[in-house]
Amino acid sequence: MLSIGLVASARYPIREPFAGGLEAHTWQLATGLRKRGHEVTIFGGTGSDPALGVKAMPVLPGLSAQARLDVSMPADYFMAEHHAYLGLMLDLAAAADCDVVHNNSLHYLPIAMAPTLGTPMLTTLHTPPTPWLESAIRLRSPGHTRFAAVSAHTARQWSSLVPAVSVVHNGVDLDRWVPGPGGEPPVWFGRMVPEKGPELAIEAALAAGTGLRLAGPRPDAEYFRHRIEPLLGGEIEYLGHLTHLDLVRLVGSASVAVVSPRWEEPYGLVVAEALACGTPVAGFARGALPEILDEHTGVLAAPDDVTGLATALTRAVTLDRAAARRRAEATCSVDRMVDGYVRIYRELRS
Repeated sequence: MLSIGLVASARYPIREPFAGGLEAHTWQLATGLRKRGHEVTIFGGTGSDPALGVKAMPVLPGLSAQARLDVSMPADYFMAEHHAYLGLMLDLAAAADCDVVHNNSLHYLPIAMAPTLGTPMLTTLHTPPTPWLESAIRLRSPGHTRFAAVSAHTARQWSSLVPAVSVVHNGVDLDRWVPGPGGEPPVWFGRMVPEKGPELAIEAALAAGTGLRLAGPRPDAEYFRHRIEPLLGGEIEYLGHLTHLDLVRLVGSASVAVVSPRWEEPYGLVVAEALACGTPVAGFARGALPEILDEHTGVLAAPDDVTGLATALTRAVTLDRAAARRRAEATCSVDRMVDGYVRIYRELRS
């Protein structure tokens, strides 16, 4: 049995309905490791699911009036995250009572301060290169922390800076994401933000005449109000930010899941979740999507090609739902993910 410290996002709590893929990933990984008998301590944001036993990171106290007068003071959210990770890493440096620290955050401080730990660290790269992470890695050579990436695509993006990266695909719980009957209108689900491209999915569904049901949180209210709401109505319906059970039912009932990233999607957890529900995918050939899907489980169009995505929608309806489920079982289950990470943990401890 191993003792693992999971460093999660400080910005959002880990609870259902999840704010995004990173929170869902942390929940899945922690739950999967515990089922194997490993001891897991999660360091995350306040307000997380009490059943997870999350140790909340330090909360930024009220800054003094003098400090707030500093014209160079960063945004409040930046200071809050900086304080949370700085406090966590100082605490771990003083007393890290675990076998390995697994950093799943997108923040630079865990990497920059990895040499202060008496415990080996694994960092999973969940995004393409960012200025903050690049800076931390360049100043603290990759030898201070082992790296994994959520896809071969993401590993290639980091290869010039971090040449030795293990690939461990994100996993979904196949006992929670269960096959559904399909047959109903296509579904788009995820965070309602510009980089996920829900407006392009709507335009494609309108062109294909299939209708579309959308679900997910709306962190960017202005974007939703100006770009999504005007397109709603008739066969285009927004169902809100659903509970897990309701989301599984929705995705399993859909004939197709539409995935329309406008950026280089590092993994695409919604793809794995759709496949687990037996729902084939129509999407843009961007990021890791061509890596997760094959010709039996998805149809891909050129990036931002709405006409091509409409054609992909009509073709994906004909794909075998059983093949989609088999693809999820073979490539993106929680068990496969846990196996991959435990293997790396043991290598770090050897």
